[in-house]
Amino acid sequence: MKLTGKTALITGAARRLGAQSAKTLHQNGANIIIHYGQSAGAAEALVKQLNGLRPDSAIALQADLVQLAQIEQLARQAIQAFDGLDILLNNASSFYPTPLGTIQLQQFDDLIASNFKALLFLSQACYPALKKATGCIINMVDIHARSPLRNHTVYSCAKAANAMLTRSLALEMGPHVRVNGIAPGAILWPENSAELDTDAQQQILQQIPLKRTGAPVDIADTLLFLVNSDYINGQIIAVDGGRQLF
Repeated sequence: MKLTGKTALITGAARRLGAQSAKTLHQNGANIIIHYGQSAGAAEALVKQLNGLRPDSAIALQADLVQLAQIEQLARQAIQAFDGLDILLNNASSFYPTPLGTIQLQQFDDLIASNFKALLFLSQACYPALKKATGCIINMVDIHARSPLRNHTVYSCAKAANAMLTRSLALEMGPHVRVNGIAPGAILWPENSAELDTDAQQQILQQIPLKRTGAPVDIADTLLFLVNSDYINGQIIAVDGGRQLF
């Protein structure tokens, strides 16, 4: 229970990778603040599950991460919830195709906001508390920050900004706060099958030396490693089965 007495804020924590990350940090002793945008039911169910394992160890907070005022309010509420903050996992992300010739300003604003702007302003708002705790930030990047994904120009560019933000904050926030990133590969397929059909999934698997997808626990275990590694800073770890070798 290395994280006993520590508090973690996880954005987009109600479902999928965020939920597994919350469970893993909680299993290791941390108090958990589950941020959600629209998944209120899933967030409250996860809070109930975690509090059933350890009473008064988890809460849920709602915020629209496109709105700066709500980002700053989320930071204030999170810091007050357990009297401090040790870990910030910037996990929330919008993901959908934007084929060239069809890109709309609303799509651009949404993808940039959720994958870059929100991380910057939430990290900035949480910095005083994280500095006091000698804490850490982990940003969820993507392997497509380095290698663009076809038909996802805006998303890929937003994640590239995310990657540079990770390195820049590691420089700016040192020596008090460490900042690292995780770049998942094929972990969970998109929930909308129209975005990635079976043939496309098979093509991706053929590009992975391990010939299989990963699992949410692979991301959560990497998160735990980075939280506990006091001399790793400014790094982005690819968890992709070797896909970036090509």
